[in-house]
Amino acid sequence: MRSLVVFLALAAPTFAQGPYDLVIRGGRVVDGTGNPWFHGDLAIQGGKIAAVGHVQGEARRTIDATGLVVAPGFVDIHSHSDLTLFDDGAAQSKLRQGVTTDVLGEHTSGGPHQGLLKARTVQVKDQTFTLTRLRDYFDAVEKSGTAINVASYVGLGNVWGSVMGTSFDRPTEAQFVAMERVLDEALADGAIGLSTMLADPQEMLTTTDDLVRLARVLAKRGAVFSSHIRNEGTEVLDAVREVIAVGERAGVAVDVIHIKIADQRLWGRMNEIIGLIEAARARGVDVRANVYPYTRGNNDLVSIIPPWAHEGGRAALLDRLRDDGQRTRMKKDVLTGLPGWYNHYLAVGGDWSRMLLSARLSEKNKRFEGKTMDVVLAQRETEPGRDALDALFDFLLEEGGSIGTIYAHHTEADMELALSRPWCSIGSDGSALAIDGPTRKGHPHPRSFGTFPRVLGLYVREKGLLGLEEAVRKMTSQNAAKIGLTDRGLLRAGQVADVTVFDPKTIGDRATYLDPFQYAEGVRWVVVNGQVALAEGRPTAARGGRALRRGH
Repeated sequence: MRSLVVFLALAAPTFAQGPYDLVIRGGRVVDGTGNPWFHGDLAIQGGKIAAVGHVQGEARRTIDATGLVVAPGFVDIHSHSDLTLFDDGAAQSKLRQGVTTDVLGEHTSGGPHQGLLKARTVQVKDQTFTLTRLRDYFDAVEKSGTAINVASYVGLGNVWGSVMGTSFDRPTEAQFVAMERVLDEALADGAIGLSTMLADPQEMLTTTDDLVRLARVLAKRGAVFSSHIRNEGTEVLDAVREVIAVGERAGVAVDVIHIKIADQRLWGRMNEIIGLIEAARARGVDVRANVYPYTRGNNDLVSIIPPWAHEGGRAALLDRLRDDGQRTRMKKDVLTGLPGWYNHYLAVGGDWSRMLLSARLSEKNKRFEGKTMDVVLAQRETEPGRDALDALFDFLLEEGGSIGTIYAHHTEADMELALSRPWCSIGSDGSALAIDGPTRKGHPHPRSFGTFPRVLGLYVREKGLLGLEEAVRKMTSQNAAKIGLTDRGLLRAGQVADVTVFDPKTIGDRATYLDPFQYAEGVRWVVVNGQVALAEGRPTAARGGRALRRGH
């Protein structure tokens, strides 16, 4: 291996022109292809990479990358920063991980909000944006000024909700045609594809045929079907089969969101999921997946409530929680399950200690932030004759029907097996947050602060599960290729200059489940669209991020 690296380094071309805007000199270049690293320089001019190799020309600014790795900027394939970027465009928790592009829009997206879907507005500087269409969201992002780029799927929740509202009825043919029109309009606005969360109470109503029909709209535009599958628990194998069938029947690329087995009754069967995906790929189905490097997932305590109780929206749910007769029915379903429903309570074996509250709570319940539900239940006053589920229902009522929760529901062995597969990339499932300011809220999952450095520190440097070049590929070119970003994800002349420079000896995550508001360490420099956004580990005032619209 060493002789090959030396040969490649000696073979790196020499460039002697300029002056360049920026030259990063003497780094260990990992170009995003998965090929072996080499020592070299990287020159940037006019927001693009001008040269990679030995650069001898002058530069207006020079970064000494001796001892550091120079890589493409990381593309977070699964992020929820849709609204937090309006609160704080500095995107510090992402930038300090080396992320230069956030991919948004799982289940619900910044737009559209039309028809029966409640309108959403955002205030950006002196302008109010009504997010009627996805293009309105993109315009608002660029007007607000962000440190990182954003691309977005259109969420099935937006498409379905715009036509069906909060109804759990089956759509008529006219309504389905209207949904196809809403989807196609979002694709024309620049959506990279359609994203689903099929475990959502309303999205559970969709059939496989429904998904195929919508995916055929994607196929006409070369867009992607990205799916949080219907069930990550006891029916996970069938759920994976379903999205493979959607891709195969519609002729579209499929990306399975944070693939996992999130029910202790099926732990250890990741090899069967891998077998399904690799068999599909062998017969020509373009199905891939992403994973986050943790064994806990973030959802909501209200997900314990059975799907039927959510019909009609939040107000209707709260009314049902107040009704003793409805509570009795809910309890039975929680304790025994329902066909096709991913039941978080049963997935963790009914163990309240495996549910950690991540929400920002009301003043009355603020003392429970960052606590597990067994502690909450022990400390809350419960009326005589009421049980733990009654206490849960009361808690949800007090918090307006939503309490963000981190569930300990899958295993390290299963996660590592998925992570090691060449078709599985890396995404955080987190948001752009900060340790202070308006985005410091609640008790979030540490993945918002640590995903990418955690992979490079723990799974590359310490465990050796992945090689450095392969890990970088999973964070850069692989994710860019999935969503059609042909001008990013590689260190090549002509590519847009999104670059991350990190110390391979120190990079790692610091955020924990109990203390999540801690920035990662080891990322030294980040360049976004040719502008230095992170310098010596600290954010600059640059807001060079853009909305990356597919096909625009």
